[in-house]
Amino acid sequence: MANFYTDNPDLRHHLTHPLMRKIVELKESNFTDAEKFDYAPLDFDDAMDNYERVLEVVGELCGGLIAENAEGVDHQGASCSDGRAHYADGTVANLEACRQAGLMGMAMPRRFGGLNFPITPYIMAADIVSRADTGFENLWGLQDCAETLYEFGDEDQKARFIPRVCEGETMSMDLTEPDAGSDLQSVMLKATQKEDGTWVLNGVKRFITNGDSDIHLVLARSEEGTKDGRGLSMFIYDKRNGGVTVRRIENKMGIKGSPTCELVYKNAPAELCGSRRMGLIKYVMALMNGARLGIAAQSVGVSEIAYREALAYAKDRRQFGKAIIEFPAVAEMLAVMKAKLDASRSLLYECARYVDLYKILDDISKERPLTPEERTERKHYNHLADALTPMAKGMGSEYCNQNAYDCIQIHGGSGFMKDYACERIYRDARITSIYEGTTQLQVVAAIRHVTTGTYNSLIDEYAKTEVRPELQAIKDRLAVLTEMYNSAIAHVAEVNNPTYTDFMARRLVEMAGNIVMAYLLLLDAQRNESFTKSANVYANIAAAEVTRHAEFIRTFNVEQLDNYLVK
Repeated sequence: MANFYTDNPDLRHHLTHPLMRKIVELKESNFTDAEKFDYAPLDFDDAMDNYERVLEVVGELCGGLIAENAEGVDHQGASCSDGRAHYADGTVANLEACRQAGLMGMAMPRRFGGLNFPITPYIMAADIVSRADTGFENLWGLQDCAETLYEFGDEDQKARFIPRVCEGETMSMDLTEPDAGSDLQSVMLKATQKEDGTWVLNGVKRFITNGDSDIHLVLARSEEGTKDGRGLSMFIYDKRNGGVTVRRIENKMGIKGSPTCELVYKNAPAELCGSRRMGLIKYVMALMNGARLGIAAQSVGVSEIAYREALAYAKDRRQFGKAIIEFPAVAEMLAVMKAKLDASRSLLYECARYVDLYKILDDISKERPLTPEERTERKHYNHLADALTPMAKGMGSEYCNQNAYDCIQIHGGSGFMKDYACERIYRDARITSIYEGTTQLQVVAAIRHVTTGTYNSLIDEYAKTEVRPELQAIKDRLAVLTEMYNSAIAHVAEVNNPTYTDFMARRLVEMAGNIVMAYLLLLDAQRNESFTKSANVYANIAAAEVTRHAEFIRTFNVEQLDNYLVK
């Protein structure tokens, strides 16, 4: 039976990144928890050993039970009756196994029953779970909603709800409505405060992942007469109190085991989380950043299983007297799939490390004043996390869709049949570039980091690293691509037309992403020779894409916009 952690040495490579020492030492506050909890680490090496042991448990569970249940869950799916959503039998077994293994509330503090994991190894677990069953990762991964409770709930709420999550109760974030999809400031679910100070919720939510969960975070309109984001607050709804029914679950293309629900709130008791009016402005933004990182991890897991299925089939399938992997056209597809997988994963964990550092420093600030150096670091890492989160989600989800597509192509006609896992992988992959903000919305979030120079600063920092002689050619190519990228930015700025800038935003963000990921793979290859092939292949991909976009921007004038604007 495969272990999805130990059979993938790339994961350990990212877990042992040099920045992890700083992350762990900050997270563990000089390892003082060892005095209170017998499972807390004594030092850095002990902490890293703990992470590896837990990831081995995740890998064993995923390589066995969860992966074996995936096909059955896809066929059975979730169902709805009597106002409740019901999981597939395999999903029930998966959740119970995760509870028994202590894999819920992994990133929560030990005082609430969690494992106090940094974000990076937790995201690694999500990467592994998604490889086993992409739909199940949605249910398991929603435990990170507890992060919002931890950051913004009061002490009483933390003490009542977070231990329940750590014990295995499920969560959801209820944001979307029939008339408010990506435009969350249009949310109209009504929150009414009663005379005794308590709140009730009334209205409908739609497309809610795991919508019949035990604990909900709900965005609702608390301010009478408002129509924008300033009238929205965040609430906690406890399923034990009743008042919410599942009207229906969606019949989806993929991720069948994850029930996507339409919910009816009817005088549902709820608690205000944090301050009034801050629901969208502050709390949902925090939720969405975590969700983007989670979908980026989910996308990498899909890319991993797509590549492995394609590789195994190409080695086994024989045509014209030899395995099809021996044909250059197939070999090239596999090399490109692996390079996109490796590039996506490198960006994912670079982003996760920055999220870790700013969140840990933010948490420390609640216990003691930060030093001036720490305040500067927190601001710096928060800025980098804001820049890389939409890029990791946007680029990673697009690459996972491309890898799922190529997985079927390598299988040929067999890939179109339900006899092979690639058909399910393809359907599961499609949603990753849509939910928690479409790729187009990730571009909107990322473009300001093009225009303000955030990505340039990162690229300049990466370029300072000395590399081995055999890698220097890649580094030299990336320097040329960076010049092309900067010329494209300058050209768009010179045109100085908002519509033109919006039109070119996707190309500029993709250029930045290509260069950033190429540099990250170069740095991986510098630290670990096993990444050298992917670094070379991805440098070719980056060169082709950056050159294509640069030429389009250089030769495109404002007058041509009319050809693209549908009226």
